[in-house]
Amino acid sequence: MAGLNRGPMRDTVSPSMLRPLLRVLLPALLPVLLPVLLPVLLRVLLPVLLRVLVLTLALVLMMMPLSGTAHATDLPRFAPVTPGKALSFPRDFGAHPGFRTEWWYVTGWLDIADSTAGSNSAAADRRPIGFQVTFFRSATGHDASNPSRFAPAQLIIAHAALSDPAVGRLQHDQKIARAGFGVASASETDTALKLGRWTMQRAADGRYTVSIPARDFNLQLTLQPTVPLLQQGERGYSRKGPRAEQASYYYSQPQLKVSGSLTRRGKPQAVQGSAWLDHEWSSTVLDPAAVGWDWVGINLDDGGALMAFRIRDAKGQALWAHGMMRDGSGRQTTYRPDQVRFMPLRQWRSPRTGASYPVALAIEIAGMRWQVEPLQDDQELDSRASTGAVYWEGAVRALRDGQPAGRGYLEMTGYLKALKL
Repeated sequence: MAGLNRGPMRDTVSPSMLRPLLRVLLPALLPVLLPVLLPVLLRVLLPVLLRVLVLTLALVLMMMPLSGTAHATDLPRFAPVTPGKALSFPRDFGAHPGFRTEWWYVTGWLDIADSTAGSNSAAADRRPIGFQVTFFRSATGHDASNPSRFAPAQLIIAHAALSDPAVGRLQHDQKIARAGFGVASASETDTALKLGRWTMQRAADGRYTVSIPARDFNLQLTLQPTVPLLQQGERGYSRKGPRAEQASYYYSQPQLKVSGSLTRRGKPQAVQGSAWLDHEWSSTVLDPAAVGWDWVGINLDDGGALMAFRIRDAKGQALWAHGMMRDGSGRQTTYRPDQVRFMPLRQWRSPRTGASYPVALAIEIAGMRWQVEPLQDDQELDSRASTGAVYWEGAVRALRDGQPAGRGYLEMTGYLKALKL
């Protein structure tokens, strides 16, 4: 019975017995196994190695401004926004790299042919869609004296989106790159923005050309000014909070006439419509208690323009508000914080993030009652791959005292989590 308790025969095989066999088999098997195993190993290991390399480079770049004799306290300060400074054009059409944050923001409505209409349909058989193109410039705070071309002193970020009710949600794309190397740039002399193949450029006659070959669509647009430029706030100095430094330099170009083409699924379509351009730059925009803002810009049917915003705290109360209206005759009126009220009328909850947005709003401005209704409810934009924010930004129709009054865009930030610029 003792013999039955012995282990199986393989227990008696020693490593020394296997070595001669392996020396014979490995040279024969390697030419067969290597072509099979190598692609598998590359697919598994290469993404891991690339992530490690990217993280290592990021850490090195983050430490570069602190190397040598420089210290954190020696880093350059961002330029402040101060009242009384006159904007100067065409210089201020360009970038302001001394300020922390800057954006060129184009929103509008395009009329496209209705694909559901018959082939004999008239030109009136068109339907509207919304579009948005934004270029951001962000100063990172890295020491400007760092001689390395790889130091990420400025980042260029861009978003583009279409709002088509036939799709049922936003079609969105985004890009980010450090400025330089011919890949990303923002001119300081006029509007000339580039991020890869995405561009926005202003010509000497004031026309803008926008080229956005995005993932799901290709926009090729010309934006033609039809009314004078509009300086927001006090001649371009726009307060965003109770303290004077909580402000931006800000101008708008409403009532831009749009023409060009939109290509989707390889099929180009001629488009026309209207747009609104905002250009804003600052170093300290939001109060520490602010979680986000609601902003609306409307091209009015009479040729005028309406802009209003509020800065919200965590309880949804207004920390600051402002309004501006220019009527069809060109007369411009600004409104104090106590004259502007945003009132939610209807909520929409995102099935992706769970954030709830007041997609229909009433806005009271000095006794006038405006109402905005979305072209479609689902216009949530997820930019966590570039700016890190999730917000609602979409096409809206505007009514004044219940009557149609214009079309524009509504932006609502800080509803998923507090916005950090």
